[in-house]
Amino acid sequence: MSIQRPASRTQRDTTPPKRYVFVLLDNFTLLCFSAALESLRIANRMAGKQLYSWQITGDGGDIAYCSAGTGFKLDGDLHDLNRDDVVMLCGGIDVQAATTKRLLGWLRREVRKGVPVAGLCTAAYTLAKAGLLDGKKATIHWENQDSFAEEFQEVELTKSVFVVDGLRLTTAGGTSSIDLMLKLIADDHGEDLANSVADQLIYSSIRTDQDTQRLSVPTRIGVRHPKLSQVIQIMEQNIEEPISPSILAKDVGMSTRQLERLFRRYLNRSPKRYYMELRLQKARNLLMQTDMSVINVALACGFASPSHFSKCYRAHYDTTPYRERGTHASRLSI
Repeated sequence: MSIQRPASRTQRDTTPPKRYVFVLLDNFTLLCFSAALESLRIANRMAGKQLYSWQITGDGGDIAYCSAGTGFKLDGDLHDLNRDDVVMLCGGIDVQAATTKRLLGWLRREVRKGVPVAGLCTAAYTLAKAGLLDGKKATIHWENQDSFAEEFQEVELTKSVFVVDGLRLTTAGGTSSIDLMLKLIADDHGEDLANSVADQLIYSSIRTDQDTQRLSVPTRIGVRHPKLSQVIQIMEQNIEEPISPSILAKDVGMSTRQLERLFRRYLNRSPKRYYMELRLQKARNLLMQTDMSVINVALACGFASPSHFSKCYRAHYDTTPYRERGTHASRLSI
């Protein structure tokens, strides 16, 4: 159970602290939770008074386990909130299984009161499953983007580190919780306090909602070649309808042979092989994170023939799409 010491006060303040209610989902990621909580604690310390308070809850109200296996004694079960509270859903691994019907019902009731709700890491899935992101902008961890986009087409999904759309807040996970909390602290009490919190966290590169999650293509592949990066970006943006190597080469002002040599020199594989690996990676994400049929997964990843998809998948992952789906089917039910 979390126990808070009263913050030291330099002056009398009759304004009650803003309360954050953290809801820990089963297998939540510890970093997204601790980064948000520490930002609030440090804000109190730097202000010399208690600007924020917090409560740690979860479905069942007993113990919540993070994805590292550590258990946290909860302050209580899901309960009625005040309109001034802020809900922080902390997601992680197997968020589909952690999104219970009881949790969804509770969220919908609290949102009707006008309570702001944030989904940290993969918890945007839970918000979307409750119908709370329909017509809204949102983000989620990049590894879950493909499956989220397929399942929740009414949500305007971005690749930002965090998104604030009215009373709906979402982050991409990891340290993006810090970026969101610094924005909220700045909105409440000014940039100076937010910057002081960042200094205490040794957080020198504060990101905004305009920053994207993943490293740039050159950084990810370890090669700084503008035309190679441009081709890979085009590939990543055209998974469902793959583009032929000849057209890719023409788009960046190269011959097909020059493009082949470029890929083999820097990535030790052909453009066709690299493109296939991108498509299969997306297919694996969809199989593991959604209940889409294998045929629909194949179509979403640019395979017109399910048999050809299965053959390519087995060659790359040493298992069939059907076996992959069977292994992970249990985690998709709510």
